[in-house]
Amino acid sequence: MRVLILSCNTGGGHNACAEAIQEAFLSEGHPCDIADSLNFSSDKLSKFMSWGHTAMYRRAPKLFDAGYGFAEKHPGMLADDAAVYKLLTGGTERLCAYIQQGKYDTVICTHVFSGLLLRQTMKEFSMTLKTAFVGTDYTCSPGTAKSMLDRYFIPAESLKDEFTEQGVPPEKIILSGIPVRKEFYEKRDKAEAKQILGIDPEHMHLLMMCGSMGCGPLRKLTELLSARMDETMELSIICGTNEKLYKELSAEYGDKPYIHIHGFQKNISLFMDSADLYLTKPGGLSTTEAAVKNLPMVFIDAVAGCEEYNLNYFVFLGGAATADSTEDLARLCLDLLKDKAGLSQMEQALQKLPHANAAQRICRTMQDDE
Repeated sequence: MRVLILSCNTGGGHNACAEAIQEAFLSEGHPCDIADSLNFSSDKLSKFMSWGHTAMYRRAPKLFDAGYGFAEKHPGMLADDAAVYKLLTGGTERLCAYIQQGKYDTVICTHVFSGLLLRQTMKEFSMTLKTAFVGTDYTCSPGTAKSMLDRYFIPAESLKDEFTEQGVPPEKIILSGIPVRKEFYEKRDKAEAKQILGIDPEHMHLLMMCGSMGCGPLRKLTELLSARMDETMELSIICGTNEKLYKELSAEYGDKPYIHIHGFQKNISLFMDSADLYLTKPGGLSTTEAAVKNLPMVFIDAVAGCEEYNLNYFVFLGGAATADSTEDLARLCLDLLKDKAGLSQMEQALQKLPHANAAQRICRTMQDDE
């Protein structure tokens, strides 16, 4: 089996999911590569979509939300003769050549755009492949069913009806969960993790991160939290790829021993192990990583769109909470850090989720389909 994972260069979550799946296939001895589906249409398109996605997340989240809502209400925008569909599937010839040159027999998509491109490529060139789509949010994204692939791996049993209502045949649906890397299933002792990161093991630790792009009201939240935290609390802020935010927060709070400012980090698993509470936007991958760790969450509703479904899923479950304003979010976090019984209840709610390794489930299912 030779596997190609088609991701999409729009945010870090789809790529992180692809890396987790790749990790599982490589551990089983199967060659496995990852490619950005947008690159097959145009390198410029990939860069523009990546830039546009980041810009909307950081500066115009309401525009992203409106666009997602429009796509939900207007499925015709992805009809075969629609301009959007033609733009997203313009790379069929290049993808066909890439698959043939790599001798791939299995292609897995972690984004709707990837699934649409793969479907059109197979249609135009009569390719025979084993195919799958992997959901990376706790909803069925617009256009998912149109990809018409062999398997649809979904995050939760409760979403099965949503996928079938959009047109995915029920026999193609498999509950897997959202794939996260193996390291997130390995939990380090909390006190030890705090010591490694220079945090007092006796202190309550709030971890704040808003996606790999460092979007949302992190600056305002830092201001509110720093003014109200007591001597038993510490705050770590991960700014991701937002270098401007990192420089500004470092200049303003770098001399405060109870506030820790970080840029892009690869050891997120360690930070989660050290945290008592996680303040974050409800991205599909970040919420799943925290859920695997049984780490209570408070959600910043920074972007909405598909993330609104993630927020509702975990709040309804009882493993997360949210508030409408930055002031209320800061107050909620500080109240929870003082409420160990409340945090324990949130942990117990997350423990009810199935925590089997989703990437391994996908790998073994695709192997069994041979």
